[in-house]
Amino acid sequence: MSAARVGVVTFPGTLDDQDAARAVRHAGGEAVPLWHADADLKGVDAVFLPGGFSYGDYLRCGAISRFAPLMEELIPAARAGLPVLGTCNGFQILCEAHLLPGALMRNAGLHYICRDQGIRVESTATPWTADFAEGQEIVLPIKHGEGRYVADEATLAALEAGGQVVFRYAGGNPNGSLNDIAGIRNEAGNVVGLMPHPEHAVEDLTGAPSTDGRAFFTSILKKLVNA
Repeated sequence: MSAARVGVVTFPGTLDDQDAARAVRHAGGEAVPLWHADADLKGVDAVFLPGGFSYGDYLRCGAISRFAPLMEELIPAARAGLPVLGTCNGFQILCEAHLLPGALMRNAGLHYICRDQGIRVESTATPWTADFAEGQEIVLPIKHGEGRYVADEATLAALEAGGQVVFRYAGGNPNGSLNDIAGIRNEAGNVVGLMPHPEHAVEDLTGAPSTDGRAFFTSILKKLVNA
């Protein structure tokens, strides 16, 4: 798996890029730093957009990052099939870039939430979720103030009918997301976004509630090696 190269993007205000890179290395891959101002994907095999508060969340979360020079390369590459994962702020950026439908709004109750959260896996038909089982319940950390997934009725119906809901909140909806949606994918399945943080749940040493996040990284590395 060491030949697989996963790019980890850093924007001004990104917080979880080092955790993301460590998770990639922990699974056996090579983490390649990608800087927001460079229009160069460095020939990576997949891209991870980690969480944080890019550009201070001005305008809307992810709204400025969507126009970064790197995104000018990433958007067409993702539309051409490059595997892309966005967590938390990364999910918000993917929605702002129209690589995923819908939007992330302020949490119901308007409070920032930081806790361990039950998540149900709804789909394994992506390169990021193949090592899970459909219906499997996992535990991942969440930490966000704008994580309430919203979309119009037609978009929600299309997501449900097309099997594009990848994760739902289990054991209670923490932020008011419609249909308990915690994560979705695009129609092709190569782009996945979710609010929880798998990169914070990959090894026992960190004291995380689980190591359930490992499967995201073993899934993509197996996919890339076997491609």
